[in-house]
Amino acid sequence: MRTVLSLLALLVALDASAAAAPAKKAAPHPSLVPVQDVAGLPRVLLIGDSISMGYTVPVRKLLEGKANVHRIPANGGPTKSGTTNIEKWLGTGKWDVIHFNWGIHDLKFMPDGKRQVEPADYEKNLRELVAKMKTTGAKLIWAAITPIPKGELVPPRKFGSENEYNAIAKRIMEANGIRINDLNTYITPKLAKLQKPKDLHYTDEGSAFLAKKVAAEIEAALQKTSK
Repeated sequence: MRTVLSLLALLVALDASAAAAPAKKAAPHPSLVPVQDVAGLPRVLLIGDSISMGYTVPVRKLLEGKANVHRIPANGGPTKSGTTNIEKWLGTGKWDVIHFNWGIHDLKFMPDGKRQVEPADYEKNLRELVAKMKTTGAKLIWAAITPIPKGELVPPRKFGSENEYNAIAKRIMEANGIRINDLNTYITPKLAKLQKPKDLHYTDEGSAFLAKKVAAEIEAALQKTSK
């Protein structure tokens, strides 16, 4: 009987110890791992959602030895998240180029049937964000919103709805003299091959394809800033 009680006490102690042990944190997405600057290289900041998270690491590889490529330490979400966090994301360091995007989260339909950020507020927020980024003196590059595919998506979005938001963004960028990296037009001919089925995200090959365009735009902007 004493042996049985001892075993029970041991099991209870082990359970209590396991419950008290802190849960292991999941490893961060590779794009969110901070990078250390290489002295003498220009500094680039990527701002964007999960699409940009997909192309961050391959962009870093493509620009290795040419630029220190940082990104915000999170999914950029909708523009209303941007206006809340932009000062923290920009920090106090010098940026030579900022490649940025918002939109896919803004046009997401919410349970009330409205989009998370309706067009008028999207325009207001984006203008505010552009004004804030311009104060850094960095060369700015806007990345057009990539295509929303046909079919049911979770969370819900409407096929082609990015066109309305891209048109708003285009007006703002042209008014501010900001270069547009048209990732929408660039990726559209290859969507069937590079976009995941029933998903607005991309395969690794698709993210690498986007990265080539992003890296090329950033490198061109860096060449202009060095002149």
